Parts: sequence; C-alpha cells; structure tokens
Amino acid sequence: MRIWILLSLITLCSACTGLPKNVSPVTEFETERYLGTWYEIARLDHRFERGLRNVTATYTMRDDGGLVVANRGYSEKKGEWSNALGKAYFVGDSSIGHLKVSFFGPFYGSYVVFELDKENYQYAFVSGNTTKYLWLLSREPTVSPELLERFKSRAKDAGFDTSELIFVNQNPVSE
Repeated sequence: MRIWILLSLITLCSACTGLPKNVSPVTEFETERYLGTWYEIARLDHRFERGLRNVTATYTMRDDGGLVVANRGYSEKKGEWSNALGKAYFVGDSSIGHLKVSFFGPFYGSYVVFELDKENYQYAFVSGNTTKYLWLLSREPTVSPELLERFKSRAKDAGFDTSELIFVNQNPVSE
C-alpha cells in the first residue's frame, strides 16, 4: 500500500511539472538576462491572483542555483498589496525555458517560457502545465497592439481559451 501511495504521489507531482500538449519551451534560454522585474500584461484567471492589479514578478538568483520568485499585486478590494515569495528550479537543462516553481512547500508547478524576445528579453509568453495557466510578461507596463495580437494568436493556436484573458491594469495605484 505504501509503495502505491508513493508511486501515486510521484506521478502526481511529475504531472504538475509537465507541458501543455501544444507548448514547447524556448531553447537558448539565458537565466541572467531573464532576471529582474516583469510586468504581468495578461493572464488567465486563477484563484491565487484573482482581483489583483499592478502585478509584477521579480526573479533573482538563489545561492543553490535556483531562482527566487517574488510576485506582487495590488488588491483594490482589500486596499493592500499582496506578496508571494517562491522558488524555481530548471526541470532539465538551464538553457531550456522550463522551470518548476513552488510557493507552497514541496509542491511544484510548471513554468514554461514558450516564446521570448531573445534579442532584448523584453517580453515572454509563459504557461503552466495545462492550458488553464497563461501569462504575457513584459519589462514595461504596456505592450504594443501587435505584440498583444501575436500573444493571443499564438496562445489560441496552442489551445488556450483566449476569450477568458484578463488584461491587467498597470496604471499607478493611488493609495
């Protein structure tokens, strides 16, 4: 019985770090260039970011070779900032944009960079392990209409429900 439970847990955890069917991580990923702050431009709704605006993700190096993931967003309903601190590690080779991220103890979820401005590292298309998780990240709080259309088209072709996208308000918060 213990072996069955252990095998089930291993299978469940590995499924969380998998890839959506039509998504492939970028290659030639450069961690040092990815570090810093990214603005969340668009996302699919999920409970851990529901109702947040001015969402950013900041990545820094950990001493153990992983990444510190610091997410921040403002809840108008609560009138306060929400912060989440996590850690990320590459699933395989660090030159491939496929990481596992944890904000909750030993449980990891997939973080798949499936398109990236490799010249300037100014935008990234990111998914989770299923088509229920999708983000457009940018170094600036706004993006061009052309990039937004590219993101929606690429995501739709990969099987994401782009009609459910939330476009994140990045206007300054008046406190």
